[in-house]
Amino acid sequence: MKVEGIKKTKSGKYKVTIDGKDITTYDDVILKNKILYQKEIDAETYKQIGIDSIYYDNYHKVLNYILRKLRSTLEVRNYLEELGTSDTDAEKMIERLKSIGLINDLNYAKAYIADSIYLKNDGPYKIKSYLLSQEIDEEIIDEELAKLDKETIYNKLEKMIIKKLRSDRKNSAYQLRQKIIIDMVNLGYSKDLILEILDNYDIDDGDKLKLEYEKLYNKFNRKYKGYELNKKIKEKLYSKGFDIHDIENFMSKKK
Repeated sequence: MKVEGIKKTKSGKYKVTIDGKDITTYDDVILKNKILYQKEIDAETYKQIGIDSIYYDNYHKVLNYILRKLRSTLEVRNYLEELGTSDTDAEKMIERLKSIGLINDLNYAKAYIADSIYLKNDGPYKIKSYLLSQEIDEEIIDEELAKLDKETIYNKLEKMIIKKLRSDRKNSAYQLRQKIIIDMVNLGYSKDLILEILDNYDIDDGDKLKLEYEKLYNKFNRKYKGYELNKKIKEKLYSKGFDIHDIENFMSKKK
């Protein structure tokens, strides 16, 4: 089998013609297999060229995958698996990419933490949970999270809580407080820190109680009267999280 031509393409790959058949491959494959113009090669070398071309196809695909966005080792390994790369070749590629600094779980953790803190609403616990799911070493995660400025975390959480306190027009004080706690815990913030911030703000039910009472009154006054109407409204207000003493005080003034 004779190498009849070697031509570099616009994409940077090479077109090698062997016995009238074209193979698109890479310079690494050409060098590894010592492919030269007019050189005779055997069937085993021809087969190896095909195997090596597939290897470097996958290598360049994963290279582009990493260059688009910083990736964890796990993400790269999963991507190579999707490409059908053997475990041996995958590990070989990963080690090569690590050696040239294109895979670095420490840098990945640093970048993810910074993006989450400054570009998203995620808190430390949610960030840690995600990084653990990416099989980042827990010691690395804890060390990087420990470097976060506590005041930055506090201020970020406080802004989100204030926004919720100002925008909520539906829930009672109790319901709103519980909802904020659940929402912020789900975002990855410490419950103690959430409560510390909430305790700095008074959550007044006054206007909400009045609005909810009027809504319930309009809903039930055609079906119920007197004691039954008041009882029904009181039960509904209580179920919505309003304080029973606030309800009774407010309703006594309506008589």
